[in-house]
Amino acid sequence: MLLVLYGFMARGPVGPGLWSRHAIWAALIALCATLPAAALLADRISRRLRQVVKFARRIADGDLSARLKQRGKDDLSAMEEALNLTAERLDRAFAESESRRQELAAMLDSMQEAVFAITPEGGVRWSNAVMQRIAGTQIRPGRPLVHSVRDPEVLGCVRSALERREVCFGRSSSLAPGKVFEVSAAPLAGGGALAVLHDVTNIEAAEKSRREFIANVSHELRTPLTSIQGYVETLMEDPPPPLETNREFLGVILKNTTRMNRLTEDLLALASVESPDYKLALQRMKARGLVEDAIESLAGIVVDGVELLFAGAPDHCVMADPDAMTQVFGNLIENALKYAKAGRRIEVGAQAANGEVQFSVRDFGPGIASEHLDRIFERFYRVDKARSRESGGTGLGLAIVKRIVQAHGGRIWAESELGSGTTFYFTLPVAELPEKPAPAAN
Repeated sequence: MLLVLYGFMARGPVGPGLWSRHAIWAALIALCATLPAAALLADRISRRLRQVVKFARRIADGDLSARLKQRGKDDLSAMEEALNLTAERLDRAFAESESRRQELAAMLDSMQEAVFAITPEGGVRWSNAVMQRIAGTQIRPGRPLVHSVRDPEVLGCVRSALERREVCFGRSSSLAPGKVFEVSAAPLAGGGALAVLHDVTNIEAAEKSRREFIANVSHELRTPLTSIQGYVETLMEDPPPPLETNREFLGVILKNTTRMNRLTEDLLALASVESPDYKLALQRMKARGLVEDAIESLAGIVVDGVELLFAGAPDHCVMADPDAMTQVFGNLIENALKYAKAGRRIEVGAQAANGEVQFSVRDFGPGIASEHLDRIFERFYRVDKARSRESGGTGLGLAIVKRIVQAHGGRIWAESELGSGTTFYFTLPVAELPEKPAPAAN
């Protein structure tokens, strides 16, 4: 345009009208020349802006891997660079957040406790693997808690945490069959609540066992102590009873002190075999030798015409503690004697089967009812309480036997049929053959 004007001016002076027309034409010519360039530039900017909009939508949809292609060094390129940097930071932050979420989920799944979170509306937000095993497919995100968990104690604790915004504690015994849980629910800062269920079933069982054990020991000691006290008070009366009466009373006192002494010894033996420090002096021994030694050493306690018979045993070797095995056979044979008088004999034997040796002690007495077979190895459990106390039994012998057999890596059980006697079985693993030494070089 400047060139055109310069050309007009070089021709010399012109009139005002002619100058005006030339200026208009020059402007029109310049405008026509710049319009294509402007349109091209506008189209290029529009395409880049559409790419920015597309990029923003991908980011909004969660695709943080989206990036813009940078072109040149203009202002739009600076904006594209800033947007790419923002997307990269978001992607990195989201990846770190997801990694932490997965770590937290793995940590919660590895916990022994059941954990679940509740929304302010009472719906399940999430739960760990333990809670899912307890509640099954009922519990899942978005489902109302009352449709997933029916236990009133759990629901009450969660409701208190949601409504009162305070930590609540409870105890659940109906969430899972045979399980007892301590429940705690705490409000979350952002709304909702977090609940934790701690399984205390084993603790409850141990506490119950402890209470029963103390009660049984107290009962077992109270009876002989009361008897001793009564007879001693009678002996101390003035005038003293006749000599024959004294001897009778002293015999009763001796019997009760013997019973108390035996109970004390059995309690110490049980404490020893149940201790984590209990150690066995294992030796390589033949099964036949164990059975024969047991019969020989215990034949002296068999009275009233009851025979102690050898029922056969293999030559397989087992790893066993001789003293512990003497105690096992002694308790089992003594237990059989209480019921063997009707059958007049006790058979002790062994046989090899499936990589182990199965030992047996059999009597031919009245037998044991099936409802007692699963409990006879419990401490102080008696099938016939009157007969056991009359014979001086403490109710701990079979419990001691079970712990010793388990310490050897074996199993123990009883089979019985009413009227046909009872057989106690226990197993010991067959000892591995020692490696043969390599032949000496010539």
